[in-house]
Amino acid sequence: MLSRLLTLLVSVLLVAVLPLLVPGCGRNYPPPSKLPDPVVNQQVGPGDVVEVFIVGEDKLPKEYEIGLDGTLDLPVQYVKPIPVKGLEPRAIATAIRESLVEAKFLVSPQVQVRIKQYNSKKIQIIGQVSRPGPMAYQDGMTLLQAISAAGWFTPLADTNHVHIIRRVGTEKTVNAIVSVDAITDNARADVKLQQGDTIKVDQRLF
Repeated sequence: MLSRLLTLLVSVLLVAVLPLLVPGCGRNYPPPSKLPDPVVNQQVGPGDVVEVFIVGEDKLPKEYEIGLDGTLDLPVQYVKPIPVKGLEPRAIATAIRESLVEAKFLVSPQVQVRIKQYNSKKIQIIGQVSRPGPMAYQDGMTLLQAISAAGWFTPLADTNHVHIIRRVGTEKTVNAIVSVDAITDNARADVKLQQGDTIKVDQRLF
């Protein structure tokens, strides 16, 4: 009789303690979000920094910041500021080549352009994080990286129901709920962000 009681007691203790030993075990996560995949683009805007390589012109500066009017200003005589806002590196290189030829600076220039730093791309974090507000976006940024950069959650944050609001196309907006608890418990993968995303962290309901 005593052995049966001991066995029953051990079983009860295992049921109570096992969820504490296994990460995420026993937690109730919301269903996986149906957030559309992020759209990646390399379009530049004011404040972005690009590197320009013109073959044979080593004396020219390599780094340029896109002006507030969306133009790139080469220090070359007769080359006017080049409109580049909304262009990707290949299109920027084409615009630079055409400007150099038009100014008769080079006959057949070879130009390469690389994005060094985005300053125009932003995401927004609002609600229960230590430092809410706009944040510079970098390609490949994830939800956990953004929340970490914002100083992580406050003690009042509902970390199991974090909203990601994403624009899809020109008119549609999707509001998806993501469980950061599930991500930190390795139950689900981290979520890649998109330029323009808004992360909203509500307060927990007590």
